[in-house]
Amino acid sequence: MPRRQLQGTVVSDANEKTVVVQVDRRVMHPVYKKFITRSKKYHAHDEENRLKVGDLVKIEECRPISKNKRWRVVSDELGAGA
Repeated sequence: MPRRQLQGTVVSDANEKTVVVQVDRRVMHPVYKKFITRSKKYHAHDEENRLKVGDLVKIEECRPISKNKRWRVVSDELGAGA
């Protein structure tokens, strides 16, 4: 089965080899039928420690790396031009 991939924005790079990525998704409200933005933060493994706050990245599921890290950064070319 393929691993899940999500796209989000780096909101924190304070930890060593770890970035916090905020992933936004739009869901429809069951009663009012309006779209609402839901967001969730994921701790992702950044081996080279080169990502900065504001970078657009793609993360992928992986084996548990630490207590909170179950994702790793796949590509950060999405925000390279910014």
